[in-house]
Amino acid sequence: MDASNTYGIISLLPVVVVIVSALLTKRTLECLIVGSLVGFVILEKQNFLSEWIAAAQEVFGESAWYILVFGVFGVIIMLLEKSGGAQGLSQLGTKFAKTRGVALISTWILGILIFIDDYLNNLGVSVAMRNVTDKFKVSREFLAYLINSTGAAVCVLIPISSWAVFMSGQYESLEITGSDGTSLGAYIQSIPYMFYAWLAVILAPLFALKIIPLFGPMRKAEQRAAQGQVFPPSYYEQLEKGTMEEVKEEMDPSKARAVNFIVPMVVFVIATIVTDGDILMGGVVTIIVCAVMFIPQKLMTVAEFCDISFKGFTSMSFVTGLVLTSFILGKANEELGLTPYIIDKVEPLLSPGLLPVIAFLLVAFLAFACGSFWGIIAIVAPIILPLAVAVDANVYLVGAAIISGTVFASHTCFYADAVTLISAGTQIQNTDYAKTAIPLTIIPVALSAILYLIFGMVI
Repeated sequence: MDASNTYGIISLLPVVVVIVSALLTKRTLECLIVGSLVGFVILEKQNFLSEWIAAAQEVFGESAWYILVFGVFGVIIMLLEKSGGAQGLSQLGTKFAKTRGVALISTWILGILIFIDDYLNNLGVSVAMRNVTDKFKVSREFLAYLINSTGAAVCVLIPISSWAVFMSGQYESLEITGSDGTSLGAYIQSIPYMFYAWLAVILAPLFALKIIPLFGPMRKAEQRAAQGQVFPPSYYEQLEKGTMEEVKEEMDPSKARAVNFIVPMVVFVIATIVTDGDILMGGVVTIIVCAVMFIPQKLMTVAEFCDISFKGFTSMSFVTGLVLTSFILGKANEELGLTPYIIDKVEPLLSPGLLPVIAFLLVAFLAFACGSFWGIIAIVAPIILPLAVAVDANVYLVGAAIISGTVFASHTCFYADAVTLISAGTQIQNTDYAKTAIPLTIIPVALSAILYLIFGMVI
């Protein structure tokens, strides 16, 4: 879309409505619906409702993969809990993690080890470690922040992840290669410059070990957890309303076995790798393995296995609804021309020295505003990377800035898939995560911007 065909500054209105209303009401799904409706009112005037419904039908039709993936994740989480596998791992972890610091560093290391995909990272680590960190009175908000700091950030730093494959494809489509003549080589040469990703991973354990003191709402959350209340107030409000079941360890401790968690998760990782990163296929294989393991152990009958699986699938309906509604908002933003408008406004500033820092901040804003990470890369990279070549800027530095911007958005966008999944895994609300985690990202964002400015001037 040409910038002249956009709605100008009005295109920002739906995103502003979502952010402001979410912060005021502490609700997410409703605010996304309202924000997307505002977008369609601007676009379609009196026909906004019928067009919004048509867009919703289109999004749901195109999003079968997300519906299935989130549902399968819900099934796996529920099976690991009801089989006693998660509880068994918690008991095992408590034996080794004798202190709060060890428990948190173990969580951080596990997040680094599961690098193949950020969805898999958020699912596996949150279910594995939440009971362990509960023993040491770690707030669920800080646990979510710690795990998400090793989600997309670790995935982009290791060139055999789903993120690396996608970005290498972008380099290839633009005929950008590394010194070895390949697009993967170009990606690898960009890794040292992915400053936000590096800083997010490095700063997380420094916060965990209190080398850098926590501040703001996260500090208050940790003070609350130290008094024995690891869940945020919203959790107990939902209990009172009956919209959430209380978290309990129902399995007899003598029957809770860590192997019933470890084996399915190892299978999940291996199956995903073997199927060329097909996380849906990996999840289905994992469910089959759970059936083969749990039913013969008499941990559940066939009927109970099916009931638990169905309950797990439906438990992710809210998560799925959040992501799909964010896609509807994304459609409104696309029709309003949000991305071309912002790019048009900053393009005059794109000098060789300033290009990396502007690319980082621009992509961070757009990806956060649109709730789309790979989608924004696909839109922005074909504009900014050729411009970097044309003005003789370091294309690997600029590419890394684009990737870092999307990692920031994945780390902070409270209505997108990454935060939604980690919030579900740690059993908190998206707004609880946003309120506590986003202030902590100020440090890596500021340092990254400074580094991109310096490196843009000197290389």
